[in-house]
Amino acid sequence: MSSSRPWSGNWTSLAASLILGLSIVAGTIITTGTIDYVKTFNTSLLTVTGTAKKIVTSDSVKWDSSFLVNTTSSALQTGYAQMGKDKSLVQSFLTGHGVPLADITFSPVSMQQNYVNCQFNPKACNQFGSTSYQLTENVRVESSHVHAITALAQATNPLIQSGVVFSTQDIKYYYSKLSGLRTSLLSAATKDAQLRAESITRSVGSQVGQLVSVTTEPFQVTPVDSTQVSGGGLYDTTTITKKVTAIVEATFRLP
Repeated sequence: MSSSRPWSGNWTSLAASLILGLSIVAGTIITTGTIDYVKTFNTSLLTVTGTAKKIVTSDSVKWDSSFLVNTTSSALQTGYAQMGKDKSLVQSFLTGHGVPLADITFSPVSMQQNYVNCQFNPKACNQFGSTSYQLTENVRVESSHVHAITALAQATNPLIQSGVVFSTQDIKYYYSKLSGLRTSLLSAATKDAQLRAESITRSVGSQVGQLVSVTTEPFQVTPVDSTQVSGGGLYDTTTITKKVTAIVEATFRLP
């Protein structure tokens, strides 16, 4: 019986050695795995933003305006007749200033019923009664003569003096060759991204490797002095001269 005790001690030592050895091996595997994970995590990639800009001049314009006549239910026929006369005056004004008929679109006449509170506006009641109607016709001019139409929209006083209740609703400017700029601007924006990446890596004693991917953002068409950017893109129609900006995100591999 006493001869079995040394073996018991040996087994205990052996078991402890095996546990320690397995722990060391396991620890080595875990540590090695952690180092490999750190090495393969995207620390070897650099993503930068590149931009390219071009100033363009709008080559088309849309000028929306309208004229109106106020009338009563008993005088609707007279009101519509007046609308016809005013339409002729508006058309003559536009064509007399060099706008081709093909560039002018008149909408159908719309009618809106208005109610007058006689207690607070007795003058209107005396003129129209408690119910009046507003007849309105919209006019659109679409042209490539951007500056001429802009000047004409600012010189409609003769129409007012002739008795037409005329007003400009909106004037918008467009650049039709935007699609032709895409290739050159995106190429320039990608080159800008590469130059930025080289500047960053050079400052830390490294260098830029292979281009991994390029993501393009929507074009930004803004006023020249604007710094506004939208993730969905922008298209300014309020200015004749515009700034077109291309934005890319380029990812490079670092050696």
